Amino acid sequence: MEDSRPVTAAPKITGTFFVASFILYRYGDWFRHRIIVTLSVLVAWYFSFLIIFILPLDVTSTAYRQCIQEHTQVVNVSFQSNETAPNSTTAATLVPEDIVSNASYNCKPPLSYVPENVLPQLWRVLYWTSQFLTWFVLPLMQSYTKAGDFTVKGKLKSALIDNAIYYGSYLVIAAILLIYLAAQPDFQFDWPKLKAIAASASNTWGLFWLVLLLGYGLVDIPRSVWHSALPGPLLTRLYFKAAKLHAEKSEAEENLEDYLEALQSALNRISPSDPLRRHAETISDKLPLEWREHMKRKSVNANQMNESELNEKALVRLHRQVIRALQRQRRTDTQWHNLVEKIIELEDVHRNVGSHERYFKPTFEPTRPAWAAWMYSPTLEWYWKCLFRRYLYQGLAAVLAVWSVLVVWSELTFFNANPVLSLFAIFVNLAKEYYDYLSIELVSIVSIAYLCVCAYSTVLKIRVLNLYYLAPHHQTDEYSLIFSGMLLCRLTPPMCLNFLGLIHMDSHIIKARLMETYYTQIMGHMDVLPIISDGFNIYFPMAILGLCLATYFSLGARLLRFVGFQQFVDDDDDITTDMTEEGRELIKREKRRRQRSETNETRRRNVEAVNTSRANRNRETGGLLTKRESRSELFNSESGGNPNDDDRYDQLFIQASRRIEDDTSAAPVAVPKSYRSGGSSSGAPARNFFDDV
Repeated sequence: MEDSRPVTAAPKITGTFFVASFILYRYGDWFRHRIIVTLSVLVAWYFSFLIIFILPLDVTSTAYRQCIQEHTQVVNVSFQSNETAPNSTTAATLVPEDIVSNASYNCKPPLSYVPENVLPQLWRVLYWTSQFLTWFVLPLMQSYTKAGDFTVKGKLKSALIDNAIYYGSYLVIAAILLIYLAAQPDFQFDWPKLKAIAASASNTWGLFWLVLLLGYGLVDIPRSVWHSALPGPLLTRLYFKAAKLHAEKSEAEENLEDYLEALQSALNRISPSDPLRRHAETISDKLPLEWREHMKRKSVNANQMNESELNEKALVRLHRQVIRALQRQRRTDTQWHNLVEKIIELEDVHRNVGSHERYFKPTFEPTRPAWAAWMYSPTLEWYWKCLFRRYLYQGLAAVLAVWSVLVVWSELTFFNANPVLSLFAIFVNLAKEYYDYLSIELVSIVSIAYLCVCAYSTVLKIRVLNLYYLAPHHQTDEYSLIFSGMLLCRLTPPMCLNFLGLIHMDSHIIKARLMETYYTQIMGHMDVLPIISDGFNIYFPMAILGLCLATYFSLGARLLRFVGFQQFVDDDDDITTDMTEEGRELIKREKRRRQRSETNETRRRNVEAVNTSRANRNRETGGLLTKRESRSELFNSESGGNPNDDDRYDQLFIQASRRIEDDTSAAPVAVPKSYRSGGSSSGAPARNFFDDV
C-alpha cells in the first residue's frame, strides 16, 4: 500500500540534531577541543539519540501495517496444479485472484507514519555508521588524544599500538566464532550471514554490559532522587564524599607536581639551540598559566633526570604522563568545585527551611541578570527550594521507583508469550486495539530514555572508570567526551532490541508469527548461535533482579568496606563518622576561603569605583579636584591643620565648579580656552582666584 503523505520524521530528525548539539555545547568546549573530536562525538551522540527517537515511529508504523494485513481479505481463491516431475504426484497450490481490503475502514494511520522505503535505509545508515565509530574511529581517537608523541604520524602510530591488544582480542574471539560456525553442518557463509554475525556479537557484548549497569541504575536513580529531597541526610553523604574527593584531588595535584619538577629540570638542562628544546616547550605549553608560574617558582633538583634520559623517547613518555596527570587534576578540581557548590546550596536550604520570614538568604549572593533577579525573587526562591522542590522530588522518586519495578518485572517475564505477562507488552497491545499510537510513542521514548539514564549514569559512578567525568559549563575533556560517544553507540542498539523484546515486537523471542519492525530486519535477532538466542539473550536479563537486590541492600559497598575500601553505608561506624566530620571541616575551610576572596574582590571593586569617580570629576572640573587635594594638604602643613583654610578653599572650589557649569551651559566651545595654564588668553583682569588655573 503506497502512502503519499510527507515524511513526518523530519521534525524529529532536525530536533534531535539540535538537542545533541546543545548538550555537546554545554558539556564540551568547541573552541578548545579539536574540531575532528567535536564532529565525531556529535555524530555519535546524534545517531544514538536518533535511534531512541525514531524507534517509536518504527513501532507505530509496524502496528499500522500489521493492522492492514489483518484486515485484508483474500477472495475468489483458485487451485493451480504444479507437476514437478513426470512420475511425481500433482500438488495443488492456492492462488488468490482478488484481494479485498477493509483496512481503510478499520485501521487508522498514525500521525507520525513513515513510508516503508524510508526506515530501512535510515536504520542501515544509523546502525553501521555508529558501529564503525564505536569500534574503529573513536578508540583510535581516544588513544590519539593521550599519546605523548610530538608529530601526527607519531601519535597515530602510538594509537595503533595502543589498540593492538584491543583489536587482537576481538579478532581472536571472531576467529573462534567463525570456526564454530563453519563446523555446523547446515551453516553456509555469505555476506548477509557475516553481517548478522557481526551485529550479533556487538549486540551481545552490549547486552552483557547493559544488564550489569541497569542492575545498579534501576535502584540508584530513584534512591538518589529521593535523597535529594532531604537536605539533612544528603549532606551527610556529601560530606563523606567531599573527604574522599579532597584526598583524591590532593593526590592528583601532588602527582602533577612530580611530573612538572621533571619537566622543569629538563627545561633547565636543555639548551635553547637543542632540537629537544622545542619538544619540552610543547609540553610546557599544555599547562595552564597558574601551573606554569608554579613550576617556575618551585626549585627543582637538577639531577632529577640523568643525562642519558634526555632524549626524545624520554620526553614522549614525560609528555604522556603530563597529559594524564593534567587530565586527572582537571577532573578532580572540577568535581571538587561542583561538589562544594552543591553542598553550600544544601546547607543554605537546610538553614532557611525553618525561616519564618520565608525569605531565602544564601551564603554567597549569586550573580544573576536583572530580569532573572526580578522574576526569581528571594521569596519565590524560598518557596521553591524549601517547600515545593522537596515534594516534587519525592513524587518523582516514587514514579521512577514504580517504573523500575515495571522494567524488572517485564525483564523477568517478557519471554512468556501466552499468557502475556510483560506489562509493557500488555500496554502496547491495548494501545494497538484503540489505535492510540501517540501513547505508544510516548511510552517507548520515555522507557528507552529512562533505561539510557540508568545505564549511562552508572558508568560515571564506577570507581574503576572514574577517569571519565561529564561536567557542564564546557568543563569536560576530550577523553571523556570520546568515551561517552563510544558508550552511546555500543549500548543503544542492544538496549532498543531489548525494549522490542519487552513489548513483544521481536518474533524470534516470543516464537510467534508477527510483522517485524524494520529495526529488527536490519539489526537481526542475535539468533545466529543457539547458545545466544536460546539462552543468553533470554535468561541473562533475569540477572537484573539479583543485581537490583544487591544494590538495594548495598551489598557491594559493604563488601568493599570489608575488604578495606572506604565506602559510605547507612550504619553509624567510626570510619563513616570520622570522614563525615573531616568533610564538614573541609567545606568550612573552603567557605572561609571563598568569603575572603569575595571580600577582597569587593574592596578592589570599591577602590576602582572611587578612582573612576574621582577621575571623572577631575576631568569634568578641568583638574580642580586634584588642585583641591594638593592645596588642602598644603594648608594643613603650613597652618597646622587650621580648618578655616580648608573651609575657605572648599567655598572657592564650589564657586569655581558652579562657574564652570554656567560657562559650559552658556558657551561649551569657549570653556577649554578659559582654563589653560599660564593665565587668561584675553588679558582681562582675573575675576577670582581660579581664573588662571
